[in-house]
Amino acid sequence: MVTIKELNEMTQEAFTKTLGSIFEHSPWVAENAWDYHPFDSTASLHRTMVDIVETAETGVKLELIRQHPQLGAKDKMSFTSTKEQKGAGLNQLSDEEFEQFVRLNEAYVQKFGFPFILAVKGKTKRAVYESLQVRLGNERDEEFQTAMNEIYQIAQFRLEDTITQ
Repeated sequence: MVTIKELNEMTQEAFTKTLGSIFEHSPWVAENAWDYHPFDSTASLHRTMVDIVETAETGVKLELIRQHPQLGAKDKMSFTSTKEQKGAGLNQLSDEEFEQFVRLNEAYVQKFGFPFILAVKGKTKRAVYESLQVRLGNERDEEFQTAMNEIYQIAQFRLEDTITQ
């Protein structure tokens, strides 16, 4: 863990290396956020990072969404994603549960063109499954924004796990 003071004293390269995984496989967010330092709190850093993503073109946001692994899948994931999914019990799916997740994830990607995103910290595998079922009923624009909001929540959790006040 690092402090805000330590982050503010880092070079852009060190800052990006430290926070490059806050947004899944998208170190460009941290790299651009460095231009706005110093930060007075984790909350101000988070707001800055969200603003950077929000002002990006739709295609860039879509690519950011697509950087996330499917929940409950057995794909190779970043260390952070693996830890988050393990916390929700998604690494302990029965064969039947795994098949249900595969089917729903495939239907989701088919409908929306990007993977289902959910900030799983503090959630159970049942809650994840139920959310996936419900959100399959959304329209694409609504689901795109929901996915972005979930990514912002994931980033908040990751910053809280990285920065000590």
